[in-house]
Amino acid sequence: MSGELYTVPARCGCAVRLRKGQIIRIINTPGSQVCDTWLFNSDDLSEFSSMEHTRAYIDKIIPKEGDALVTNQRRPIGTLLTDTSPGIHDTLIAACDLHRYTNLGVTEYHDSCADNMRLALNAIGLRAREVPQPLNLWMNIPVNADNSISWLPTVSKAGDYVEIRAELDCIVVMSACPQDIVPINSCDPQPVHFYVAD
Repeated sequence: MSGELYTVPARCGCAVRLRKGQIIRIINTPGSQVCDTWLFNSDDLSEFSSMEHTRAYIDKIIPKEGDALVTNQRRPIGTLLTDTSPGIHDTLIAACDLHRYTNLGVTEYHDSCADNMRLALNAIGLRAREVPQPLNLWMNIPVNADNSISWLPTVSKAGDYVEIRAELDCIVVMSACPQDIVPINSCDPQPVHFYVAD
């Protein structure tokens, strides 16, 4: 896949514009890192990839290769083309934020995916009205037999990646999740990387 390799630093976010048909490859460089991922319609940021709408569209709680990611207007905005990992991702959990860390007992400011999304959009001169539920790439949140959930480390390996094709002109926002209280990132947040190609 051609294109320059970009870094999303640990605990930080990044936004990139994709034209319809372009492909982004998001790489779990260490294997242990979760990447919260959003797609926003470039022409209208009030339309965005929606996990609740996607689950209904694909009849699954985790998208697989070939599945569409649809918006809150039930239109495909991306297609998951390739996934070299075991395919364990999360579509149930909201982006971490100030309130999440307060609930976990953190008393000082803590980096969060919600703030990373806002800052990444702000860096390219944009602002979203809300923080949608992200596609949490590589996040391992199994639903147990009693309908409880567990917060577990990733099952991906170093260098695993997903490729998403833009089905609309869109902005992809990625956050190298800074969560270090529960073990989803093995309590050690790391960078992720990405390419964009036509």
